[in-house]
Amino acid sequence: MYINNIKIQNFRNYDEQIIKLEKNINVFYGDNAQGKTNILESVFLCTFGKSFRTSKDREMIKKDKIFANVEVDFQKKDREGSIKIQISDKKNIFVNDVKLKKLSELLGNINIVIFTPDDINILKDGPSARRKFLDMMIGQLRPQYIHTLNMYLNVLEQRNNFLKQKIEDNNMLEIWNTKLAEYGEIIFNYRNEYIEKIKSKITNIHSEITDEEIKIEYISDCKNKENFLKKLERNLNIDKMKGYTSSGIHRDDFKVYINGEEVNIYGSQGQNRTAILSLKLSELQVIYDEIGEYPILLLDDFMSELDEKRISKFLENIDNIQVLITCTKDLKINNCNLFNVINGKVEKL
Repeated sequence: MYINNIKIQNFRNYDEQIIKLEKNINVFYGDNAQGKTNILESVFLCTFGKSFRTSKDREMIKKDKIFANVEVDFQKKDREGSIKIQISDKKNIFVNDVKLKKLSELLGNINIVIFTPDDINILKDGPSARRKFLDMMIGQLRPQYIHTLNMYLNVLEQRNNFLKQKIEDNNMLEIWNTKLAEYGEIIFNYRNEYIEKIKSKITNIHSEITDEEIKIEYISDCKNKENFLKKLERNLNIDKMKGYTSSGIHRDDFKVYINGEEVNIYGSQGQNRTAILSLKLSELQVIYDEIGEYPILLLDDFMSELDEKRISKFLENIDNIQVLITCTKDLKINNCNLFNVINGKVEKL
């Protein structure tokens, strides 16, 4: 899988730009605040229909402009296609010139794995960051998963609103409990399946980068519908008192251990970063196993945080993969295609 062209208009600090990519490593080089990350954001936008930097679409439109367009032409092993996103007062998404009715129809057309400097927070921050990592990976491969997750979150919101009102009507709560348990079991099965797939990859990948031992553990209240229902009923008085649902799939987590210790608590900065590296490379391999071709790899100034040994080990794991890298200094990568980015203009060197 690879992208042939990226076309952007009035996007962030770009007027109009067509970027022709090569199938291997593409390095976007330049000073800070020139527009390098905006290129990766445009690919992410065409993959998920949203940004990894902002929840406000308006922020992606160039200042003093009223619209932005982003288009990518891509090639997969069995087909080629194009994705176009128009942002103005509302957002319109087209796949092969056909306007989509639902965002979920976009997922899976392009598959990516992205590294950013903030990704270390996946392990260091709270469980929501780790759930987001899982949801993004699974959503690319199983668009129905996102639909089920949204259904769960809608029911959860209704239940929480009801709990806040302190109304004594357990019949309504029973209806919501049943729905939460039903959706929760489905979501658990998806997440557990993909955690197991990551487990099957991460040990060997991590051992190639460092001599430390890594393990991953999935933690959930919702291993099956019956147990989840019992927990909701058992916690009913607590939930009424707090005004929200205190247990459920929305509180899932996974923990990563280095040499038997939780890396987010006891690990060094380097150990946390290497653990994330292994986690992302595992994601890369899981996607390959699922679709039979490698996803596109986006690296936003991530390599600058690694020493030469880790960079070398990392590059050994990305053969035959299209890679888009942003950086401020020469990474000395052999056989790469170098693009200079200056003030919203991209020139191939």
